[in-house]
Amino acid sequence: MPSSDEYRTAADPEATVALPVVTDETVDPEVDAEVGKAEQTLLEQLGGLSGLIYSTLPVLVFVPVNTFAGLTVAIWAALGVAAAILVWRLVQRSPIQPAISGFLGVGLCAFIAQRVGEAKGFFLFGIYTSLVYAGVFALSILLRRPLVGVIWGALNGHGHRWRTDKRIRKLYDLATVVWVVVFGARYLVQSQLYDTDHTTWLAVARIGMGWPLTAIALVVTVWAVRKAGHMPAEKGEKAGAGTESVPA
Repeated sequence: MPSSDEYRTAADPEATVALPVVTDETVDPEVDAEVGKAEQTLLEQLGGLSGLIYSTLPVLVFVPVNTFAGLTVAIWAALGVAAAILVWRLVQRSPIQPAISGFLGVGLCAFIAQRVGEAKGFFLFGIYTSLVYAGVFALSILLRRPLVGVIWGALNGHGHRWRTDKRIRKLYDLATVVWVVVFGARYLVQSQLYDTDHTTWLAVARIGMGWPLTAIALVVTVWAVRKAGHMPAEKGEKAGAGTESVPA
């Protein structure tokens, strides 16, 4: 029979469940391995570290080409770089979903720039995407369903059971706030540069506030996940066998 220290039972107005957790004193190597796997899956969805760096290349090409050869040539140059990245990942047999998404994203940015008739239009989609993301992450906190916890719960199969533990929910609130700050800062800075027609600085801000800030937010997210330490579903169910829920 597992000891009571291996479980944390928390009351919730909607439901009461026994949620397995891993304490700081007794970190289960198997749970730690599962956390690592989920982190790797998340990084792969972003295209890995190389994918985050590749996402800056179309921007690095677009701005100088626009300066010396005009908007139309710059648009085709950015599309060409995005297509080359896609082909390269195919040759390397790397995950291509991030490259496809990146190519479509560059295509949409190029379309908007063409419609606006100015190079700064290339950054308009990213600016408003940041605003939407900041709003969604912030709203998830207000609804007491921090998005970091929702995503992590989906990855490890726990669903929403982690919401019954206030400690875990606060950790995910903190990680979600970091993402709100990242997306909100991107919108505020880049929208101001857009309004003042600083296209070159827009590119600098796009790169400087891109994967470097994403990396910082991911570090905080990983810290929160490990600090929360709740177990993957299959292992948690096995460990929780014979444990009854405590009525509220």
